[in-house]
Amino acid sequence: MPIQAGESIPALTLTQATVEGPRELTTEALFGGKTVVLFGVPGAFTPTCSAKHMPSFLQNIDALKAKGVDTVACMAVNDPFVMQAWAKDQLVGDKVVMLADGSAAFTRALGLELDLTARGLGVRCQRFALIARDGKVAHVAVEQPGAFEVSGGEAILAAL
Repeated sequence: MPIQAGESIPALTLTQATVEGPRELTTEALFGGKTVVLFGVPGAFTPTCSAKHMPSFLQNIDALKAKGVDTVACMAVNDPFVMQAWAKDQLVGDKVVMLADGSAAFTRALGLELDLTARGLGVRCQRFALIARDGKVAHVAVEQPGAFEVSGGEAILAAL
């Protein structure tokens, strides 16, 4: 079952993709004492993720910050080098924290895994977005397969 509003973000160590290379980042450091928007995508460089999901957050970053969001983070079940290459391709800069969940450990802890093994893609992350305040989920929106309606930047802006 996916994580729900009112629940705590699981305590794990993530891998942040940076221009200097991968670095460890705990969920406590990422979410503690802050308002964070985390969105998850099935994969870097995939069509909807690249054409709609990431751009929706980049286009709304200033409005999200104006509503009190300290950090916007993107997660995918990819390695940190792919996430960094995608960040460069999408002109992310320092606007979005890029998180690589290569083994899907955090994705599974959130209950948001998507098994695409039959399509040759392995376990991925469902398309979702959540708002967390001081490590507690305030809002979570998980897309139906193939949809892009509730987890984009505009939808999260409206939910704040």
